[in-house]
Amino acid sequence: MAGRPFLSIGEVLAALKPEFPDITVSKIRFLEAEGLITPTRTTSGYRTFYPNDLERLRTILKMQRESFLPLKVIRERLASLDAGTITSEQAIAPAPITIVPAAQPEPAAVSSADVIREEPDIDLAEPAQSAHFTESDLAGATGLDLAQVQALKDFGVICEHRQNGAPYFDGEDVAVGELARDFLKLGIEPRHLKQLRRFAEQEAEMYTTLVGPGIRNRRADARGQAVDTLSELAKLSRRLRQAYVRQRMRAAISGER
Repeated sequence: MAGRPFLSIGEVLAALKPEFPDITVSKIRFLEAEGLITPTRTTSGYRTFYPNDLERLRTILKMQRESFLPLKVIRERLASLDAGTITSEQAIAPAPITIVPAAQPEPAAVSSADVIREEPDIDLAEPAQSAHFTESDLAGATGLDLAQVQALKDFGVICEHRQNGAPYFDGEDVAVGELARDFLKLGIEPRHLKQLRRFAEQEAEMYTTLVGPGIRNRRADARGQAVDTLSELAKLSRRLRQAYVRQRMRAAISGER
């Protein structure tokens, strides 16, 4: 954070980990998707968390950990906290309290087509996360056991990084670990996930080669445009891949070849 007044999502994760060991990048993004936190974005797409954002996130996590409050109640209490009708202490209190929800505007109608088109954001413009995790941290954050982490490492599904000779994992490794955990629960083994990683790396290599001149351009606007293009390609690629997989699975179910 030196030299700037805000934190990246990785720095937020590192700041909260000591107090909330279960916090993950995915959880922070989930709370954002639910509208409970609203980090600002730069023109390049960076998430920026200011001190008030960090404090709000800490309050939400306390509500969940200490009072086991559901999202609906958390949302109501945050609205009252913003309106000044309750204190921070009341916001995290487990017992029912009298709250006066702030007036909320009627949500705009959203067509089904808009819902279908909505895609999770691709954070290519976001800085590389600076949070470092040990193997034990990674296991604790993802719900994997150490044997599973080792197997994922052995097959190159999760790759260890090094800084000054010391091994570490970053926030992206945590995100991969969470997905790998869910695959493992469905019987997909690390050797299968290795193939998926290989396919993804080949795809990324193709796109970065095509857009490479823009990425290496000295002009900031040209580099920004190249990053935007890569982000759009990532979204399109994901949707095309989903269409192909869905098509093939339906064919298998119906007995077609």
